[in-house]
Amino acid sequence: MFTARRLEKVYEQAKKIDFDDSSKFVFISDIHRGDNSVGDEFAHNRIIYYHALQYYYRDSFTYVENGDGDELWEVPYYKYIRSSHPDIFNLLRQFQKEDRMIMLYGNHNVQIKNKEFVKRHMTREYDDYLGTEVEILPGLEAYEALRLKHTGTNQEFFVVHGHQGDIFNDYLWPITWFMCRYIWRFLHKLGFQYAASPARNRFKSARKEKTLNRWVKDKDLFMICGHTHRPRLPQPGHGKYFNCGCCIHPHGITCIEMSYGEIALVNWMAHTRPDGMMYIKRTVVKGPEPLSAYMEADKSSNSN
Repeated sequence: MFTARRLEKVYEQAKKIDFDDSSKFVFISDIHRGDNSVGDEFAHNRIIYYHALQYYYRDSFTYVENGDGDELWEVPYYKYIRSSHPDIFNLLRQFQKEDRMIMLYGNHNVQIKNKEFVKRHMTREYDDYLGTEVEILPGLEAYEALRLKHTGTNQEFFVVHGHQGDIFNDYLWPITWFMCRYIWRFLHKLGFQYAASPARNRFKSARKEKTLNRWVKDKDLFMICGHTHRPRLPQPGHGKYFNCGCCIHPHGITCIEMSYGEIALVNWMAHTRPDGMMYIKRTVVKGPEPLSAYMEADKSSNSN
């Protein structure tokens, strides 16, 4: 009940964008960019993520960051995150300047829904070396959700982080933030994991995904989420719930690509050649599936 009510409200207030078969989007969630300390789970995948970003920038994709891009629950100051990953923020700034970046917030970076926080910490910063202010992400505006509507078929994808309706990650997030900032942050560095999170608890993940699946079925639209860290791309006719996965898996990152009227689940991972040379490989894990196939399967099931 809580989840359905929250999602209905978020859906009505979501940013609306039209797209067609020539459009190209990449959806990446749960990056959790940190301060490059022992507790920064993103650090071991930062090169893979940066390489993937370069690929999507060169190939003219619009980058959709689907929540929890920065780890603002554990890291006390945003400047620590930015200074730990300057090359990544330089590339994100290029996306932003070309109007090819859409940033959604999740539970771990819910602070960026505050426009004053974004203006103060994420758009410009004073550079001690240059002695002047420098741009970070100029003109940035964060949203809670996105509604993508195909101009030809009216097929709609609702893009949202997926924490909406959770008692501790949504309604009582200040309490959870306090626990993470002042307790779990230090235990995390010792190797402890936050077991109550859907990303760490299979039972909570399955329950959350079941709730989201039920909502999209009742709402009769498609949904792209993150939050649970469990990647998912259903076959046409077998569900409308998609999940980007995350960027803190031990061996790589996952994301969802939507381009030229098709959708695919993609994995980026470090590999080695026989001579020992390392390289980063893009692998299509599932798909690509035509978006039209989901529409046809949906019409077929409704007619039956």
